[in-house]
Amino acid sequence: MTATAKPYLTGHYTPVPDELTATGLTVEGTLPPELTGRLVRNSHNPKPGITPTHWFKGSGMVHGIRLREGRAEWYRNRWVHTPALDGAPYLTDHGPDLTASTAGTHVIEHGGRLLALCESALPFELTPELETVGAFDWNGRLTSAMTAHPKEDPATGELHFFASSPLPPYLIHHVSSPDGTVLTSQEVPGASAALKHDFAITENHVVFLEGSVTFDPSEHSGIPYAWDDAQAARIGVMPRGADGAAKVRWFPLPPGYAMHLANAYEDGAGRIVVEGPSVGRDGWQRSWNWWVGAPDRGAEPNSGSRSRRWTVDLVAGTVREEQTDDLTVEFPTINDAFTGREHRYQYALSFPDDRGVGNHTLVKYDRRTGARQLLPVGTGQLPGEAVFVPAADASEEDAGYLLTVVSDLNVNASKLLVLDASDLSLPPVATVHLPRRVPAMIHGSWIADADLA
Repeated sequence: MTATAKPYLTGHYTPVPDELTATGLTVEGTLPPELTGRLVRNSHNPKPGITPTHWFKGSGMVHGIRLREGRAEWYRNRWVHTPALDGAPYLTDHGPDLTASTAGTHVIEHGGRLLALCESALPFELTPELETVGAFDWNGRLTSAMTAHPKEDPATGELHFFASSPLPPYLIHHVSSPDGTVLTSQEVPGASAALKHDFAITENHVVFLEGSVTFDPSEHSGIPYAWDDAQAARIGVMPRGADGAAKVRWFPLPPGYAMHLANAYEDGAGRIVVEGPSVGRDGWQRSWNWWVGAPDRGAEPNSGSRSRRWTVDLVAGTVREEQTDDLTVEFPTINDAFTGREHRYQYALSFPDDRGVGNHTLVKYDRRTGARQLLPVGTGQLPGEAVFVPAADASEEDAGYLLTVVSDLNVNASKLLVLDASDLSLPPVATVHLPRRVPAMIHGSWIADADLA
C-alpha cells in the first residue's frame, strides 16, 4: 500500500495542511443560550509531507468551536506544539522523553487548565484560544505518562487517571485534586504489560481492564502491541483511597479487548457493572490493519466491536460477560454527571460492516427499557464522538444536547450538529457550518466558560 493510500490519510481522515481562524460562523436554527463555551476536539494530523507509520503516530491538532449566547463566534485549529511535532524522538538514549508527545488523542479541562492528551506522554496545556503553553506535570510530581481517558468524579471533582507501560511499573494510578494542584500516586500490583487504553471509576472503586493485547517488540509500526492468545484477559477492581492499590483484586475474563468504556457503577447488590464495546481477535486485527495501512490478512468479516456488559460479583469472586447489542459501535459516551453512577442513557457511533446499518449512524440506548434509537447521517458523512451537554435546569438524565462534528465528503466540508439528546428523531436544534472539513474521529470535550475562568 502506498503512502497516499494509507486509510488514515485519506477520505474523512485526510489531514488539513495549515492552521486557520474564522469568525462569525453561519448558524441554521437556534443555538441554546446555555451553550456558552467551547467544543474542542483532537485529531491526528501530521504535517504536510509526513507519513506516520501508524494512525496514532500522527501529530495532534485541536479544533475548537466557540459558542456564546446563541452565536458561533469562531472556529480555529492549531497543532499542539510538542517536540514531536518538529521531529524529536520519543525514545532517547536516556529513555522515553515524556514531552515528545503527539498529544493527539483527547482534550479535557481540569482545574481551569485545557489539556491535550496522549497516553504515552505528559499532557500539554493549551490556552483558551488553543495555543500551546507546554507540558504540564503537576509541578514536577507527575513523572510518568498520563492516560488519554481520565475520569472526573462528578461528586468530588477529583480527576482519576493512570499510567500504563510495557515495562515495570506496569500500572500507576493517579488522583488529582479538583483544582489541579495536588497529585497522589500508587503503583497497582499484579498488573501486566497488557495494553490499557481506558478504565472506569465507581463511587468506591477503580476498574482496570487488561485484554488479550500486550507488548510485542516485534511490531515495527511504532506502537509495539499485538494480540496474544497467551495474554490472559482480566478485570482489576481496586478500592478508592490511599491504600487501595494494596487491596486490588484481579478476575479472569474471556479473550477480548475493550478500547473504550462507557461507564461503570455499583448496583444494588454491591456488584461492579462495567459497560463498553469490545472485540475478539479478528476485530482487533481488522482495526490494527486499518491503523497501520495493511490489508485485512483474512480477518473474519462482521467482527467489529459489540456492546458488552461485565458484572463483577466481589463476594462470589466471579465475572459474568454478556453482549448487550448486535450493532458494530465505538466511541461510547454518557451524561458525565453520571460517571461512576448508574446511568440510563448511553450514546455511541455505529459503523457499517458487512451486515450492518448501511452508513454511519448515531445510536442512543435506553438501558432501562432496552430500546435503541438510530440517527443515520447520510452517505458520505461521518459524525464524530457525540458529546453530551446538559440543558439549563435539566431534571432528566437525557435533557440536553449532543454535539457532533460531521465530516461530509460530498461537499468537502464539516458542520457541527446540535441535537436534542432526548429524541434523535427530531431535526437538529442548530447546525453550525465550519469553514473547512475537520478530520474525522478521536475525542473531544465541551468546556463551559465557567470551567476555564
